[in-house]
Amino acid sequence: MSQISLYLDEDILNRSLVKALRDAGLDVMTTAEADNLSSPDEQQLIWATQQGRVIYTYNVGDFCRLHKIYIEQGISHSGIVIGRQNYSIGEQLRGFLQLMSIKTAAEMIDRQEFLGNYIINE
Repeated sequence: MSQISLYLDEDILNRSLVKALRDAGLDVMTTAEADNLSSPDEQQLIWATQQGRVIYTYNVGDFCRLHKIYIEQGISHSGIVIGRQNYSIGEQLRGFLQLMSIKTAAEMIDRQEFLGNYIINE
């Protein structure tokens, strides 16, 4: 059972979030670290898939569209998680910990998930 590795897209450059996820033991890479800043969304998804990483984004419109195209064309991706900018760092962390307690990297292949479905408020 392999744990999900995350790739945070350009919209998510909050260092505090990255630190919180890493402090919780999650494998996280950012677009800046991958030297992919300003790459189009489709290239971001291709890169994440090549690296076996689930992309995390706030860009609901573009990534829902890309997911639909991939599914319709039978193209595989390693997974998409969509969040919202108004989620606190704690909410996002709790959401990812809950998601990762339920799903493996293999189970995320070709899936699109909304982080809000996994945020359990304490």
